[in-house]
Amino acid sequence: MTLPQEEARDWIGLSLIPGLGGETYRRLLAAFGSPQQIYAASASHLRQVVNAEIASAIGTGPHGPLIDQTLAWLEIKGNHLITLGDKNYPQAFLEIPDPPVLFYAKGNTKLLNAPTIGIVGSRHATPQGLKNAEFFAQALSETGWCVASGMALGIDGAAHVGALKGSGSTIAVVGTGLDIVYPSRHRELAHQIVEKGVLVSEYPLSTPSKAHNFPRRNRLISGLSRGVLVVEANPESGSLITARLAAEQGREVFAIPGSIHSPLSKGCHQLIKQGAKLVDNIHDILDEFSHVMARHEQAFETAKAEDTLLSVMGFEVMDSETLIRLSGLTSDQLSAKLLTLELEGSIASLPGGRFQRIT
Repeated sequence: MTLPQEEARDWIGLSLIPGLGGETYRRLLAAFGSPQQIYAASASHLRQVVNAEIASAIGTGPHGPLIDQTLAWLEIKGNHLITLGDKNYPQAFLEIPDPPVLFYAKGNTKLLNAPTIGIVGSRHATPQGLKNAEFFAQALSETGWCVASGMALGIDGAAHVGALKGSGSTIAVVGTGLDIVYPSRHRELAHQIVEKGVLVSEYPLSTPSKAHNFPRRNRLISGLSRGVLVVEANPESGSLITARLAAEQGREVFAIPGSIHSPLSKGCHQLIKQGAKLVDNIHDILDEFSHVMARHEQAFETAKAEDTLLSVMGFEVMDSETLIRLSGLTSDQLSAKLLTLELEGSIASLPGGRFQRIT
């Protein structure tokens, strides 16, 4: 667990107060600074931000069996609580209107800041639709993209399966607590995602499958993604909710066309008429985002060079000439990396043009 247990208790405790939704939680954080300070605030100060009932609930402090259950769950390797104050909080979530104040994750949380494409569609997909979802997901994953979906039956499941075959992996955003696998037929898939990808939920542990949870979780699928591909959908499909949210969030929307006689093509055709990009091969998506991967690769190479430099430095005091010889960097490259590392607090600049690693 990355957060100290008492801090985690406070974050979780506030999230479980009835009537205290994300917007109210963010107002409290803006007013008081942190969950600890919210709990320490007087009733009169709290009532300036929330109603008397919520202020009273905050005044009783964070307690209850679900908090203890969650803290025990967080002690298990691979289980995470990620809050707005966490360095691993996805930057993409900060671009959407209603970012989660906190959410739970199980698996590799580094994927939450990877370049991501959402793939969604019908639970009652055709065999060809399932093949398309798996093919596009695998192709995207093999080119370095992470694929986000909702782990539902049909297109979602096929997208996760395809993505797991590539190097980019997958993110499953679910509408239940992370101690529940829904649908149960995807239990083995969920285990594979935990091993190679990551499961995400903003719902507390033990939250069962409820119909109204799934449209809300869709904003997180689109929120994590640079764009959303709809593979098959009828006009009433929840996938069109994800596509609409993606458009509202400034994400690209893609759709695969199909037969004019198939009900599962009508939703995609509707999206195309509304401006979604028609997709019939993987390059229709990759060409749209070539600049994203270029920036991602540049950032990766920069981080790799900085890691190499820190490695060769050890914790000895070294001058620039020695660092150039050991790292293989040019003088200009070394100067840029040293400045970045100094600003990050990883190294200290010493008199005489010498440097030392301090973290």
